[in-house]
Amino acid sequence: MAYVSGFLVAVPEGNKAAYLEMAHKGWEVFKDYGCLEMHENWEDDVPEGKVTSFPMAVKREAGEKVVFSWMVWPDKETAQAGFAKMMEDPRMKDMQDMPFDGMRMMWGGFEPVAVFRA
Repeated sequence: MAYVSGFLVAVPEGNKAAYLEMAHKGWEVFKDYGCLEMHENWEDDVPEGKVTSFPMAVKREAGEKVVFSWMVWPDKETAQAGFAKMMEDPRMKDMQDMPFDGMRMMWGGFEPVAVFRA
């Protein structure tokens, strides 16, 4: 069964091009280790919450946008093995200078339970 890994991060608006360049480089690595799809989504209509929200989750600051990203893998085992191998891949060193505050990034792995399509 497919497996999804995803993350949320706040990216300064002026770093959008740098973020997308980093994401493209990341995709080249991820697909080599079995990732099937990668989706990068830039904040467009993300309201502030009173109790919880995407902006609150990443402690979004003025001038930042929330990025919601996810990757689809064939299964959990492929995702876990891929991430372990990526940590040793020299191409990942090119991405150590991130265009955002990695301390406010959150991520996780998810087992799909339903997919609805038109």
